[in-house]
Formats: sequence, C-alpha cells, structure tokens
Amino acid sequence: MTRQITLASVLDFLEKHSNPANVQGMERFGIKTNHALGIDMPMLRLKARELRKNHELALQLWDSGIHEARILASLCAEPEKLTEAQAEKWVADFDNWGICDQVCLNLFDRLPFAGKKILEWAKRDEEYVRRAAFALIAVLAVHDKEMSDSDFEKFLPLIEKYSTDERNFVRKAVNWALRQTGKRNDRLCRASMALAKKLKAADSSSARWIGSDALRELEKRAK
Repeated sequence: MTRQITLASVLDFLEKHSNPANVQGMERFGIKTNHALGIDMPMLRLKARELRKNHELALQLWDSGIHEARILASLCAEPEKLTEAQAEKWVADFDNWGICDQVCLNLFDRLPFAGKKILEWAKRDEEYVRRAAFALIAVLAVHDKEMSDSDFEKFLPLIEKYSTDERNFVRKAVNWALRQTGKRNDRLCRASMALAKKLKAADSSSARWIGSDALRELEKRAK
C-alpha cells in the first residue's frame, strides 16, 4: 500500500532533519531564521522529487510558515494551477532574499503571467517584492528560451529606474537582472552595456555600483 503523503508527514520529516549549525550559517548570510530548520538544498530537492507535483500540498506547506517547507512548496507547486491571487499571497510573505530567489527559480519563472508581475512588483515598495521582480528578470534571461529580445529590452527602463534603490537586497537583484540580460546574446549585451555605462556615471551610489559591477562582467562577455 502506498503511504499517503500528508502535511504532517512532510513537516515531521523536516523536523527530523533540522540542523541548528546550518541555521547559524543562514543568519550570517542575512536570512531570517525564526522559522528555519537549516536543511540544505540537496536534501530538499530529493524530498521534492519524492513528493512530486502536488499543488494542494504545496499550498499547505507554504501556509506552515516554515522556511524549508516554503522552499518545498515552490518545488512541488504546479505552475499552471498557481493563480495570480496565490502568487500575490506568496510574494507578500517573502521575508528574506533566500526564499524570494528560490521561489523565482523554482516556480515563478514558469508562470504565464510572470512578465506582468515583473512590471507590477517592480513598482511596489516592499523590499522583497521589488527584489522578486528583478530576480525574475534574471531567472527568465537564463531559463526562458522563447522570450524575445524585445521582451527583455522593455525591462531595461525598470532596471534604470530602480537602480537608485539603496537597499542591499534590491540593488543586488537589479544588478543580477542587468548582468543576466546582457549575457543572453550579443544584442542584449550591447544594450545592457550601454545602460551599465550610463549607470556608472549616475549621481546615485547604488546606480554607480550596479553599473560598474555589471560592466566588468559584460565586458568579459563582449571580448
């Protein structure tokens, strides 16, 4: 008889594999650990493969509030079933860069409305909601082979506008988005380098850092 997978059984697994030493390490990297268990990604990915896609379980795991359960949720959720309302609920719950980036990498980049959310979330002032917009640009630049150059060119004004956000986890995501856009192909590399040069000469210290850092990496690609 196949053992039934329940929220309780998954949470029990997570509790049994908690690692306090890893929790301390997470704190050093700026990840809130109030609800973290310190389980590493290889183990979570193995567990996700066992659980397979299970959207209802994913929603329950997210609602548990546990950091690792939420990463599992992003791995088990079914993109075609995630509604805009559910995506909005999840992004509003982001409280650290780790969960933000994992959800974008594992799930949000496959949403049919991802482009729409980038435009909406970039305008939001919450730190990790805005980070999600730019993390999504970066992830899509790597993962989505069907998007056109023009799809990414329309994101460059967003990168320019929010390059002045001095918050560390936002500016790093804006930088990530610019670098990955430029590494997609020659045309986008030229456009991204032009923007990076403009940012390098900006009044904002955040914009200057983004421009300088991105330009160093993109110049290597252009050689």
